[in-house]
Amino acid sequence: MLKTDIAVLVSGGGTNLEHLLLAEEAGKIPHGHIKLVISNNPDAYAITRAANHGVKAAVADHRGRTQVEFEAELQRLLEENGIRLIVLAGFLRILTPEFTARWRDRIINVHPSLIPSFCGSGFYGLKVHEAALKRGVKVSGATVHLVNEIPDGGRILLQKAVAVEPDDTPETLQRRIMEEAEWVLLPEAAELMSKQIMEEEGK
Repeated sequence: MLKTDIAVLVSGGGTNLEHLLLAEEAGKIPHGHIKLVISNNPDAYAITRAANHGVKAAVADHRGRTQVEFEAELQRLLEENGIRLIVLAGFLRILTPEFTARWRDRIINVHPSLIPSFCGSGFYGLKVHEAALKRGVKVSGATVHLVNEIPDGGRILLQKAVAVEPDDTPETLQRRIMEEAEWVLLPEAAELMSKQIMEEEGK
């Protein structure tokens, strides 16, 4: 069966990538195939995770380049590998409106809160959980959304709520949200979009 070729963009350890790869291996992304992993950080452990699963990895280092040059390199890698869907999984670079417009409705991102809470410019990693705990919320979670020109502003695809415990630290809340929400939602969204793309393209 033909499948939607997926690229996963990463910057660090790649725990979300790992669960995407495991989900594909378990048959949970039947309409998609993770063909390429791209890291903007040559030292990211996510590159090793890709190799461990037999998936091609490439580095598009943003350092010493303009954003235009960096995104041109991303575009080259994506086109050369026939990519149809981009999954941002811990990718710590903001993409320009020009790039996101070129890939409209073809980029998804996982964010560690229930958008529209604790999202947008400056909210990433532990900063999201620190803000949630400071606000005193009783429920947080994760959101998978389409990526557009507004940080965390694209259409929501999936959300999952996670309880905040009284003794939570940013680190413990981050871990629970990853385990209970991010690692569940991201493969589901990858399959949802892969199937949609196949249907739209008549394959």
